[in-house]
Amino acid sequence: MEAIEVKDMSKSFNGIKAVDCVSFSVHRGEIFGFLGPNGAGKTTTVRMLTGVIKPDAGEARVMGCDIVKDTQKAKEVLGVVPETANAYPDLTAWQNMMLIASLYGIPRREGEIRTASLLREFGIYERRLSKVKGFSKGMKQRLIFCMALVSNPEVLFLDEPTSGLDVQSARMIRQMIKELKEERKTVFLTSHNMQEVGELCTRVGIINKGKMVTIDSPENLRTKIGGSLAIEVRFDKAVDKSMLDFNPERVGDSYRIYTTEPHEVICSIVELAMLNGLKIKNLNVHSPSLEDVFVKLTGGSNEQ
Repeated sequence: MEAIEVKDMSKSFNGIKAVDCVSFSVHRGEIFGFLGPNGAGKTTTVRMLTGVIKPDAGEARVMGCDIVKDTQKAKEVLGVVPETANAYPDLTAWQNMMLIASLYGIPRREGEIRTASLLREFGIYERRLSKVKGFSKGMKQRLIFCMALVSNPEVLFLDEPTSGLDVQSARMIRQMIKELKEERKTVFLTSHNMQEVGELCTRVGIINKGKMVTIDSPENLRTKIGGSLAIEVRFDKAVDKSMLDFNPERVGDSYRIYTTEPHEVICSIVELAMLNGLKIKNLNVHSPSLEDVFVKLTGGSNEQ
């Protein structure tokens, strides 16, 4: 059984399709990255998968539970960490945790044990009796993680979990995500941080204009944009793109070429420079980034 199974799921608002016949699956114990430009359908998809809104068509299951027919059961096996902390500011960290535990029907003593353990693990146990309104953003985000994990969910949905956090807090969150994978928990991650997605995720799905564009490992995705390496060159003066072979892209005042044959491309660049009296000011060879893949596969869109 897959952790998440989506088949032909669609959703429209005012006649406009936000999600259009989307199908994909997420394996158990996997960290799955879900990317897309703003307005691509990411949030709508997540809201359907977490039972906030119902799809117009298609179906989806979380740990075998139908999100429409068995909404309550589906919610019992998942946890959600939203981008904006939603803990009650006038309650203490401890009170917020115990409130969530009670909503999940966890016995009080067990809830206290889980709460203490999680708050210690995330480094905020000493502030357990402080009201949340006095917490920093990093502390609030760590508390939200604790609240999402108190029910010991099988699937965790994370929306921009490290956005705006200090380095220490962001590193702690990333480490906790890795540990969840080791515990065979499933993580569904949406993030603008391409480096973070590349570091954490075993597979990445990209949605654009309501449709799934591709699903693959970060490594395989990097080869889908035309080559396993990216060569960037900058000359001392402007060059007509038609003079360059290998279908180059213009990036600022440089040219980028994706290739599996770096030697041939570099020789061609040197020959072009010699024949046309050009000087090579800069030449770099590197692996395409996940951001390069994202921009290429979404038609030049980029997340804000």
